[in-house]
Amino acid sequence: MTNLADHPPLSDWAAPSVAAETAGVDGPMLGRSIRRVEDQHLLTGNSTFVANLDLSGALCAHFVTSIHAHARITGIDTTEANAAPGVVDVVTAADAEIGPFPGLPETTPRSVLATDRVRFVGEPVAVVVAETAAQAADAVELVQVDYEPLPAVIDPAAAVASPTHLFDELGTNVVVSATGPGERQPSDFSACEVVVEETFVVPRVAPCPMETRVAASMWTDDGRLVHYASCQGVHPIQNGLAGFYGLEPDQVRVITSDVGGSFGAKARLYPEDILLPLLAKRTGRPVRWVPTRSDDMSGLGHSRAQRQTVKIGGDRDGTIKALDVHLLADLGAYASTAGALARNTGMILPGPFDIDQVHWELTAVVTNTTPIVAYRGAGRPEAGSLLDRAVDRFAAEIGMDAVELRRKNLIPANRMPYENPTGLIYDSGDYHEAFELVVEATGYEGVQAEQAERREAAANGAPGGKLLGVGFSNFIDRTAGIPSSEYGSLELLDDGSFRVITGSSPYGQGHYTTWAMLVSERTGVPVDEIEVVHGDTDIVPRGGITGGSRSAQRAGSALIEATDELVEQARAKAADLLEANVDDVILDVASARFHVTGSPGAATVGWAEIADTAPPATDDYVLKCESDFLGEGPTVPYGAYAAVVEVDTETGEVDLLRLVTVDDAGTIINPMIVFGQIHGALGQGGGQALYEEFHYDADGNAITANFLDYGFPSAAEMPSFECQVTQTPSPNNPTGFKGIAESGCIGAVPAIQNAVIDAVSHLGVRQIDLPLSPQRVWTAIDDATAG
Repeated sequence: MTNLADHPPLSDWAAPSVAAETAGVDGPMLGRSIRRVEDQHLLTGNSTFVANLDLSGALCAHFVTSIHAHARITGIDTTEANAAPGVVDVVTAADAEIGPFPGLPETTPRSVLATDRVRFVGEPVAVVVAETAAQAADAVELVQVDYEPLPAVIDPAAAVASPTHLFDELGTNVVVSATGPGERQPSDFSACEVVVEETFVVPRVAPCPMETRVAASMWTDDGRLVHYASCQGVHPIQNGLAGFYGLEPDQVRVITSDVGGSFGAKARLYPEDILLPLLAKRTGRPVRWVPTRSDDMSGLGHSRAQRQTVKIGGDRDGTIKALDVHLLADLGAYASTAGALARNTGMILPGPFDIDQVHWELTAVVTNTTPIVAYRGAGRPEAGSLLDRAVDRFAAEIGMDAVELRRKNLIPANRMPYENPTGLIYDSGDYHEAFELVVEATGYEGVQAEQAERREAAANGAPGGKLLGVGFSNFIDRTAGIPSSEYGSLELLDDGSFRVITGSSPYGQGHYTTWAMLVSERTGVPVDEIEVVHGDTDIVPRGGITGGSRSAQRAGSALIEATDELVEQARAKAADLLEANVDDVILDVASARFHVTGSPGAATVGWAEIADTAPPATDDYVLKCESDFLGEGPTVPYGAYAAVVEVDTETGEVDLLRLVTVDDAGTIINPMIVFGQIHGALGQGGGQALYEEFHYDADGNAITANFLDYGFPSAAEMPSFECQVTQTPSPNNPTGFKGIAESGCIGAVPAIQNAVIDAVSHLGVRQIDLPLSPQRVWTAIDDATAG
């Protein structure tokens, strides 16, 4: 395992140009902090988002959405809306033959536009198409929808036995009941000296990307559908639209360019997306949809939303022997995920800990709330929170230092590869070394000493003091678990430069820089002479989604295979030019030139000369190689995190002082991009730990449906992150890559939660549910001290 020390400040990475950073570089490109080539156009406003796309004559769509969480629709009157200024069309389910929304289980069917029943506030009921966005919004207010309200089912625990069912034919709100792993029975706790039971709540959160779900559709004169999307992959969107409208995939062109964030929420089609081609067909003009923030807070899928009942047992020497979990998963109004996210939670138990007996049960229910979708981590952050809280709870019960308990139960490196009780293979790793690095970097003994001093001062009545807490997280992730290959190709152009065509679809990950670095590593061509193309089904022949932290492992490995094959083809051409045996010709990457082995000072051939050898062609490329890469299975990155917090016992306010992290994501391509991914995930994890929770009232009305009410951190609330990265390559792909984008969401939340509880544990506090708001923290302290 190699270790990258704390990364240097951003100023140390500054460079006058990408070419200056890469031209004439000796040695490997991988591991260098090359500035992102895609940032220039974003920072200078030369970006292309769907909302600012120049679509001549485009109309604006605005949806009428349900104001009730649960109700029957008894009538819709669009007369006034149709007569409103600028209105071109108004569509309800009765106005057009619209098929069912695809991709849902038969037990929870959904109409693209609600027909006789609505099941959450924000569900589309009708759509207005007008000349301007303002006219469409005004006309929406004129659509009269008559409802017969029904009882709303909001609490997932109450949903299990509620007499009110969202789907009458189903006869229950329980959509999924499952156990795992396999046929394993609940654990036997009879041999455990200590057994602890606790319930943890992982709150519902809203993804809140900067750009909402924006899309546009138009039809060409020859009958092709062109759809512009803010999405995570164009080919799943193409397949979905083609299937819905009965078209061949090549009759549908899907384009995406710049995307203002997603991390799961924009991976698939929404009902509003599906309707845009119909609206464009009816009006004969392009139709664009740009939802407002409040629209998206209720319409864009939510995530997390689990209630976890945990039973953990072991001996007083700190050996953990058994872990049983019941997961109550809220699916929202429709089973979009069918419990898959909660299954992910069960799959990675017991994380990096050596626990022989593991059993999980899952109950997934529908409620009258926004449907749940995948979001950064997709079930794995829920597992991280569960495990780390359970481990600390067990440590507190037996009176053992949490650090010592973790040391005792972490899986040793000499057992890698390791198969956990749920059947997941941990490909590589040294969990102990990562943990020792984070303990050392935190200065654990010093923090403990200061904590003791503050507690003593508070006990002696010192005014205004704040208690100190430190918490840890040891976690694993499961990345590249989406079971599909990814596409990559490389073209040598006629001027000697290169073009990458990738099936991956970036929305902030830095793919353009990363893929150019991989090609530069193998060809010697500077990064700024390597073009990257993505996001157009007419150019990219196939691809999946950018999700599950799989891009480097799948798309990157596909590009490596294509590059290596192209170099071999070029080597044969260079041999002809050098009048040498191909086996005697090598590529000197430092100079980007081919020469005969043992004669680097003699004649050489560069990429431009090879390009000149090609006969005239209709294509602008000389050589092209492509690959689809799947790999040997998912990889298991891991990390060890620590948080240090201050807690004001008089107000319950939490101040996050430090967040110290050690991550291992296999071979690192670009440390700057890796740390950027870690920082972003830490910010999201900190938000979930301290601020974020989507609230409904008893009738299912959202009460956190805008950024005034929904809390999340700004930079001012976050400390400067203290990050290290170790490198333990994976054997599951040629270069040893693992994923990194979601790890921070897994480790940050429980580290902060454990730190807050540690700060007040001497007062008798054993559990505080998320988010750790001042009210929740103060109430926990008050309840404990009153008792």
